[in-house]
Amino acid sequence: MDRITLRNIVARGRHGVHPGERDRPQQLHVDLGLELNLSRAMQTDELADTVDYAAVHRRVVEIVETHSYALLERLAAEILDAVMSDSRIVRAELSIAKPGLLDGATPNVMIVREREPRP
Repeated sequence: MDRITLRNIVARGRHGVHPGERDRPQQLHVDLGLELNLSRAMQTDELADTVDYAAVHRRVVEIVETHSYALLERLAAEILDAVMSDSRIVRAELSIAKPGLLDGATPNVMIVREREPRP
């Protein structure tokens, strides 16, 4: 399977459980790996035959910046739901980090979604 990766997407959002975490936007770092068959794009050299990673980037930033959740797990699920709406993507891995939160330690949540194989 082929893979498209977007690393270190930086967006500011209001996400967190603890008091004050949602009072002002915090910087989040998102890494996203998409697995799909890219053979047609390799032949045609057409954007329509692949995933437009600029559009995916914009969508990830939009979700982070316009939603507010207590848990990074919930935020990750929302992003993955949006990404997996493209039926060409068979598997996606998403990692969200909140740098600078825990005295130098960076909490990170990684979620993987895989499309059910067709019979």
